[in-house]
Amino acid sequence: MRFSGFKATAANLLSVPVYVWACIVTVIVGFMGDRLGHRGYLNLTLLGTGLVGYIILITSQNAALSYFACFLAASAIYPTVPNTIAWVAGNVEGAYKRSVTLAMAIGLGNINGAVSSNVYRSEDAPWYRLGHGIILAYIVVGWISSLLFMILLRIENARRDRGERDEVICGKDDQPGSESNLKAAKNGRFESIDAARREKGDEWSGIRYSL
Repeated sequence: MRFSGFKATAANLLSVPVYVWACIVTVIVGFMGDRLGHRGYLNLTLLGTGLVGYIILITSQNAALSYFACFLAASAIYPTVPNTIAWVAGNVEGAYKRSVTLAMAIGLGNINGAVSSNVYRSEDAPWYRLGHGIILAYIVVGWISSLLFMILLRIENARRDRGERDEVICGKDDQPGSESNLKAAKNGRFESIDAARREKGDEWSGIRYSL
């Protein structure tokens, strides 16, 4: 957070309430995500708050209003990264698949820090509209990506509810000539439900993705 027009000590002190607020919101979002299980909706809400905050930061020339917008911006930036990581991790099974997925999610999340440290240039003081605009673009991409991810997960859950992802379980599905089993055979044939889940991971028909 940038607070121009203040000396170093005063500017640092002004940043303290913003970071404290960000910490509080992050903890609250963590609890809500665990309790409600709807991390996608939380992402949309948080990033929507960030959109409002950064639009204010870009358009405002009032120091008090810009300071308030910093709280809105912090409410989006800091909780969204851990919430997204938990959301992705909860929808992936299998050690290798989860490790690669988390590495990508954490890596992309940390890139924002590298970008933001280079787009807030001294020549853009005191309002830093270039930096705010770039971060706003990141938030727009994040909002659209979260919405698209939710839509795709909902579509996949609906397919599983209709039985399009069902597998054939030996001993349980013992009508090999039935139309349903012929359709399910393309999704695999397994000795047990546990075997199907172990091999297919989150692609197993019994799993429903969390939104």
